Formats: sequence, structure tokens, C-alpha cells
Amino acid sequence: MATDVTTDASSGATPDPAARVTAPGGKKNAPDLGLGRLYLRRFLRNRLAVVGVVIFVLLVLFSAFGSLFTSYAYSDADFAALTQPPSAAHWFGTNQGGNDVYASAVHGLQRSLAIAVSVSVLTVVVAAVIGSSAAYFGGRVEKATLAVIHFLLVVPSFLILALVSHRLAGDWRVLIVVLTVFGWMSTARVIWSVSTSLRERDYVTAAEFMGISAPRIILRHIIPNLGSLLIVNLTLGVVATVLSETALSFLGFGVQTPDVSLGTMLADGAGTITSAPWLFAFPAGLVVLLTVSMTFVGDGLRDALDPTSVTGAAGGRR
Repeated sequence: MATDVTTDASSGATPDPAARVTAPGGKKNAPDLGLGRLYLRRFLRNRLAVVGVVIFVLLVLFSAFGSLFTSYAYSDADFAALTQPPSAAHWFGTNQGGNDVYASAVHGLQRSLAIAVSVSVLTVVVAAVIGSSAAYFGGRVEKATLAVIHFLLVVPSFLILALVSHRLAGDWRVLIVVLTVFGWMSTARVIWSVSTSLRERDYVTAAEFMGISAPRIILRHIIPNLGSLLIVNLTLGVVATVLSETALSFLGFGVQTPDVSLGTMLADGAGTITSAPWLFAFPAGLVVLLTVSMTFVGDGLRDALDPTSVTGAAGGRR
């Protein structure tokens, strides 16, 4: 099928390959886009996803540089201003111990983000390696891995998380390890399900024929082809981890004083929600903004990377 491609008569130059071409019926087709640009265009078509990115970036900037706008540290106590409402001296007010709520919110958001992002990354890495390895090796390895995954999925992980983190004094680094240990199973099972089809692909067979080792095949040929799935799970994993950390800290099993997280702030403000609502309102607002923004971003990435979605299909047309 021929296409009508015009050239510049005065210069005789060959037209740009990315330029529009005219089909026999006279209809102009859109230029071919690189895969990255196509994904980006699909993502930007989702307005809620863009809003989510903006909110998340602002939250990260607030956690990183918010302390520059106050003279108080989260551990400082102003005994002359106990449980004071927001004012010029204390923008978000103070708590029962005279701690500045603004400074505590900055540090608490920073701590919650560090936990959420770390756990999400580690969980996806562990799930990708275990899930793809089980699918590739098959046989007894696959059966044993799935048996462990199914067993851990029915274990009351929240209770174990609460007991372990509480016994280890609520160290946030220990909390990262514990949340990772009990958070990879669902993602690993999804990755295993997708990888069972990838192991039959021609490029995997060719790699085996060339004598490439199994770990290299898994890391270089299977896991990279799970990129879109891993990215979406990474994003949505941040939401799940924030909620888990907040719940644990709210119940007193997560981050412990003198450290501060959004969960501990919510726990402190829950008892005074009527008499001192600012103690609960500000950390609750940050939790809502963080979870909503990452949910929007996750939905946008899923639609952008999935060509069968309504948004993804629309993103391929002008």
C-alpha cells in the first residue's frame, strides 16, 4: 500500500520520518512516537494522575524543606504554649507537651515517606525475584514457593507485625524489615502468574540454547519484561505501606517516641479531637493527601502502560 510522501521541491530534502504521512484516502496519520513518549502522553491525558504527581511532589518538598520555615525542632518543647491553637508563633499549634505541630508534621511526613518508599521498593524487588524464579524453574521449586506464599497469606500478619515491632521498641528501620517480610506475597503471586507465560517466549528459549545461566535469564530477560507491572505495584505499594505504618503507629505498635510519624501524631490527636482538633486534623490531612495522590498516580500509570485500557487506547490517538 503506497503512501503519498511529499518532498521540499526547492531543496530536494527528504521529509522527516516523524512527519505526518497521507494515506491513499487522503487521511493524515499521526507520527510514530517513541514508547516512552507514548506512555508519557497517555499518562498526561489523565488529569487526576497529573494532580496526583503535583501533590506528591509538593509533599516531598514539604518533608525535605519544611523545617527551614520554623525555628522549632520536632523534639523541642515550648512550656509556655501547651496545647495552643495555630498562631503566628506556631503555625499548626502545639500539643500537650508544647511540641510544635508544624515541626512534628514535617518530621512525621519525612519518616512515613522513608518507611513507605523503602518498604515498597524492597517488597517489589523481593516479589519480582521470588515470583519470576518460581515461574521459570517450575516443578518442585514452583510448588514449594507457592505453598510458602499461600501459607503466609493466611497468617494473621498484622498481629505478628504488631508484636514484633513492639518488642523491638518500634525502631523505624526494624519496621521496614518487618513490613517487607510480610508484604511481598500478594505481589509475588501476581508476578508468578504473569511470568508463567514469559518463560515460554522465544527469547527465553534462545537464551537457554545459548547456555546463559538461569539467574541471568531471570534478571535480564524475564523481570525487565514485567516493568509495567512492577512500576504500578511499586506506586500502589506506597499507599498500602503508609496505611499499615499509620495503623501500627496509631495503635502504639509502630514508630515509638521520641521519634514521630504521621501515625503517632494521629494517635496523640485522637483523644483531643474535640478540644484540640488541630492535633488530629493536620496529620490526617497529610495522610489523606499522600494516599490519594499515590492512588491517582498508580491509576494513571496503570492506564498509561496498559494499551487495552480506555485511557491507554485513547492516548494512542489524537
